[in-house]
Amino acid sequence: MLNRPQLETSIKKALTRSRGVVLSGPRQSGKSTLAEKFLSRQSPNYFDLEYPPHAQRLEQAAHTLENLNGLIVIDEVQLKPNLFPLLRVLMDRSNAPGQFLLLGSASPALLRQAGESLLGRVETVEVAGFDLLEINAEPGTYSDEAALRLWLRGGFPRSYLAASDDDSMVWRQQAIANHVRFDLPQFGINIAAPAMLRFWTMLAHYHGQIWSAAPPAQSMGVAEPTIRRYLDTLTQTLMVRQLQPWHQNLGKRQVKAPKIYFRDSGFLHALMSVQTLPALLTHPQCGASWEGFALEQVLRIAQPDQAYFWATHQGAELDLLLFKGNQRIGVEFKRADAPRITPSIRIAIDNLNLDALYVVYPGLHRYALMPGVEVVPLWTLLPGSVPLN
Repeated sequence: MLNRPQLETSIKKALTRSRGVVLSGPRQSGKSTLAEKFLSRQSPNYFDLEYPPHAQRLEQAAHTLENLNGLIVIDEVQLKPNLFPLLRVLMDRSNAPGQFLLLGSASPALLRQAGESLLGRVETVEVAGFDLLEINAEPGTYSDEAALRLWLRGGFPRSYLAASDDDSMVWRQQAIANHVRFDLPQFGINIAAPAMLRFWTMLAHYHGQIWSAAPPAQSMGVAEPTIRRYLDTLTQTLMVRQLQPWHQNLGKRQVKAPKIYFRDSGFLHALMSVQTLPALLTHPQCGASWEGFALEQVLRIAQPDQAYFWATHQGAELDLLLFKGNQRIGVEFKRADAPRITPSIRIAIDNLNLDALYVVYPGLHRYALMPGVEVVPLWTLLPGSVPLN
């Protein structure tokens, strides 16, 4: 398992500020491994609710938790929703921060309980798969080989660290099947597994596109509200990102539907049946796949306050519009050897009052296209880094 110092630091800071911290993220994204950095699984204060002996210890939850001191870790906490009112009471008995570390696979139940019962008491840290910072273990370096592997296999630890591309693909296919067959029902989501799997596979062809429920609804023979529910389910479980449009009064007709991106490129490739890098590089959706991968890396590493895309019905478009502090930054993604100025870039600069616009591409060199517009390699996301190759 790779070290994840940025996440560890975020958790440490959150534990000094809040009485409880929720680690929320998909299954197998590394939440339990992170929790073990703070408390051993052998500790009496560690509860994994998927492990029957631990779950039995919490049958008398009030008595058990009241008699423990220090940090308490509860893994898969969404499996015992009646714990949340008790946790609220226990948190309110002390002003000491960092009493509870609650781990849960992203689910509507977990987020609702954390938002209602523990409002103002907990801080949420989202845990996703590996990113570029985490796979480049040596500070100040960048490995193109590691980045390509991350793009192909995605960031889930068991997929990225698998012994071969074959092993990685098998793990991802099993993870997708388990998500629709076992995880979603456990979260209280009543969607037939074959229907969800068919929809998820179909959604791979909409990756990077503006969303419309009508075509998939027609293909699957269901109503548009049903299709929207399927999409919202995958969004709530952190499998899909619905990137919202930015619109303001510009005198132009602007797009107001979200764009759809798979949050993990490895799952996208598994549903596209793309197993190797040569197959990916020759696939018709290679450009869209790389755009989504690079977009996720920018959002993970830059951590903007808000993020949108922008598009008009006249054809102008900006892949990413970031707000951070007082800055308004535009980002375009181009899988090209030497990106150039496009009409969309000029229109975005004129209309959106940008402080800067960056064109992110998979090359090695950084250069200016015009004042305020710069082409930057993906590796420049890593502070102080230089490429190894």
